[in-house]
Amino acid sequence: MIAEHKHLAELGAKLVELRLDFILTPVNLKRLLAERPCPVVITIRRQRDGGRWSKSEDERLMLLRQAIAAGVEYVDLEEDIAAGIPRFGNTKRIISYHNFQETPENLPALHTKMAAMDADIVKIATMAHSPHDYLKLLRIMRYSRVPTVGICMGDIGTPSRILCAKFGSPFSYATFHAERMLAPGQLTYQHMNDTYHYEEINAETEIFGVIADPIAHSLSPMIHNAAFAHMKMNRLYVPFRVPREELPQFMTDCKELGVKGLSVTIPHKEEILHHVHKIDEASQEVGASNTVVWKDDEPLGFNTDYRAAMHSIDKVFGGGDNETSAIAGKTALVLGAGGIARPIVYGLKKRGADVVIASRTPQRADDLATRFKARSIAWGLRHTVKPDPHLVVNCTPVGMHPNMDESPFDATYLRAEMIVFDTIYNPEQTLLVKNARENACETITGVEMFVGQAAHQFRLFTGEEAPLDVMRQTLRRAISAAKV
Repeated sequence: MIAEHKHLAELGAKLVELRLDFILTPVNLKRLLAERPCPVVITIRRQRDGGRWSKSEDERLMLLRQAIAAGVEYVDLEEDIAAGIPRFGNTKRIISYHNFQETPENLPALHTKMAAMDADIVKIATMAHSPHDYLKLLRIMRYSRVPTVGICMGDIGTPSRILCAKFGSPFSYATFHAERMLAPGQLTYQHMNDTYHYEEINAETEIFGVIADPIAHSLSPMIHNAAFAHMKMNRLYVPFRVPREELPQFMTDCKELGVKGLSVTIPHKEEILHHVHKIDEASQEVGASNTVVWKDDEPLGFNTDYRAAMHSIDKVFGGGDNETSAIAGKTALVLGAGGIARPIVYGLKKRGADVVIASRTPQRADDLATRFKARSIAWGLRHTVKPDPHLVVNCTPVGMHPNMDESPFDATYLRAEMIVFDTIYNPEQTLLVKNARENACETITGVEMFVGQAAHQFRLFTGEEAPLDVMRQTLRRAISAAKV
């Protein structure tokens, strides 16, 4: 614990919580506190509050009093014991409440009670079952006269650990390392700093984010926050896990949360159309939006997947709009008929391409082909398309990490005159892309597609051009780190 405390202080931590309930041997307070490299919070959490203290309550209270007598900067006292441990010396009192089951309805009354317990700081940590739960805590922080740390646990509650800085929290909680997570939904100290630049968040910070379910592996926060930091913008991009049934309430809450724009992904791309005032033509035709931006307090929907895919294709084929694209009249084979295939098929048909769709789910291929007046064929016939396709687009997950030894299109059928576009970005060099290059095909990778749609979102969010190189390098580093 001493070594990790020193390491965190060297990294720049200004306050470190020492969880004495994790020390199984008798605690040597004098040794623990001597020459401490930065201020500390002494916490001894009971098992019923999510801790590991297994000895008697009398021993725990005695150790807390000893820490206060030793002059520690902060001591954490649960709300049911705070009255029995009076203030002494310069030690500040954090009065805390933990609920691992729910976010109770009586939060305002609970906060008022805790604030009256000679509290320097009130800490409330509850379990989130919906995004609306952490809004309740953020409201309390914003209007409290006593400095308050309000955190919702669980992956739904993770945004509260970041947003609390905007709403007036004196600090937030992070873990030393991902393997040392002390509460569900907790982020590492490095992640809080490197990705979310926590120390720079203030009341004026504009909030953006991505909504999905699940969301834990989204790389969008890294990319957008790196772009904001590079452009020196006081903006923050947060991952919001929003279950399908919670979308209407979340969209209502966005104004109070201060959200200015959202990336939208599975499972909300279609449903989001019912929660925006206007949509662009691509969203209308595709039946889905992946971006929401608030203009004059009205949410507007856009489809940047379409824009990014078409920009990548136009760049290779030549031309730059629906009338002059050189892909007009050429055959394009689209593998897959899911969410990413729809904007690509729409764009290709709009540019006059002869589009053939092959999916492992035949009905989806038929439906997509009917919608955009394309052709559909059985998956097993994908190598027999005539004339030979000028463009092959993989919109399936075949070849995605960790199944990187698979390809949706046999290398035997690749021709040098073909252009191969794989929408998978992890890994960037899929087996399909490698095979295509070995057969002298020109390629478009999923990194270009992903960065392209993010760059269009950045432009919609900020009105400025995105730092493409920064976003591209950040994505590639993140993909590389994910493999380690």
